[in-house]
Amino acid sequence: MMILTMIFFILVKTCNEAQSDSWGKPFCFHYPSTGYEGPVAHLGHSIFTGMIVTSALIIWKALMCITGSESPVVVVLSGSMEPGFKRGDILFLHMSKDPIRAGEIVVFNVDGREIPIVHRVIKVHERQDTGEVDVLTKGDNNYGDDRLLYAHGQLWLHRHHIMGRAVGFLPYVGWVTIIMTEKPIIKYILIGALGLLVITSKD
Repeated sequence: MMILTMIFFILVKTCNEAQSDSWGKPFCFHYPSTGYEGPVAHLGHSIFTGMIVTSALIIWKALMCITGSESPVVVVLSGSMEPGFKRGDILFLHMSKDPIRAGEIVVFNVDGREIPIVHRVIKVHERQDTGEVDVLTKGDNNYGDDRLLYAHGQLWLHRHHIMGRAVGFLPYVGWVTIIMTEKPIIKYILIGALGLLVITSKD
């Protein structure tokens, strides 16, 4: 979510600085300007920043509705799905009511774990009495299935564990998230830089 906000801010900022209509004024969205750097001007900058964050949140919520997934975009954090997906790749997810099939790549949550996992479905078992589907997964680069990763005593995943199916990806873009997670100082520097950019920006 934070990455989406940063990207959205940079795009808007670049658009404002680089594009103009025939009257010489930016035709992209721009923040209010008072002509001087006083309290009112800083208030305008704060409003602009708030609008950027709100816009990014709206986009995220819209993606959730469109894709049917609680997390439409995830970052691959390990090499368990190599060579198909590498650490740092971004996956785009979609979740429909279609039955989950063996061979599909899914992102799922495990009870007791905060970080979702990206692995392939290797076996599907449909219960005749209820119609519910049990799913077994495995990383392409792992030797065994994921039962050691599931909650204690759990042998199968159920539909409520599945966050979405992988329908596309962007290589390496997620390294920004990984770096900021593993080195929080980088995250704070970037946030500070964006804040400084907002404060010092002028039309």
